[in-house]
Amino acid sequence: MSVAIIDYGSGNLRSAAKAFERAARETDISTDIIVTDDPEKVRNASHLVLPGVGAYADCRAGLDAVTGMVEVLNEQVIKGGKPFFGICVGMQLMSSVGREFADTQGLDWIKGEVIAIEPADPSLKIPHMGWNELVLDPSGRKHAVLSGVSDGDHAYFVHSYHMHVQNPDERLASVEYGGALTAMIGRDNLIGTQFHPEKSQKTGLTIIGNFLGWKP
Repeated sequence: MSVAIIDYGSGNLRSAAKAFERAARETDISTDIIVTDDPEKVRNASHLVLPGVGAYADCRAGLDAVTGMVEVLNEQVIKGGKPFFGICVGMQLMSSVGREFADTQGLDWIKGEVIAIEPADPSLKIPHMGWNELVLDPSGRKHAVLSGVSDGDHAYFVHSYHMHVQNPDERLASVEYGGALTAMIGRDNLIGTQFHPEKSQKTGLTIIGNFLGWKP
């Protein structure tokens, strides 16, 4: 098997690659981890990862700027059913639309919108940054990629916007920050984390390891 971490000019790619390499070692899964902006290498990989850091519109523009990448992703993920993992803004891009500064169309793989965090407690700072406890949704408790992850396990967040999903069953986990914010989404062969698994130590490595062995 091989994992393609997609390079479209957004995200801490080396940090992500190192975390996937470590998780592969710790789970004794033999795989090649590649960072690439080549749609052909993405087409040939068994598992696909889309990281993302920054503004939604900038990340979407960066993805569109890689000739053929969006087409290959739709072909391989939606039509082909390959396991896909979106991280931070990479998760947000799975939505229908992002409403950061202006409306930007997403990949529309999971129906929903990305909107500003507006905590009920005005003393809470934006961006939501640092460690916070996960709360698993019913759909998350039985999901293979969350095997070994429990309520109260910590993950590392940095974000000012969050995803509101139309179908509650497609939210796998939330986090409390002046209200419930989506922490993880998924359906079929798709998963995404708002938090950074590569920075989330044991919790993150568990999720990455589960993803590497996932056969949806």
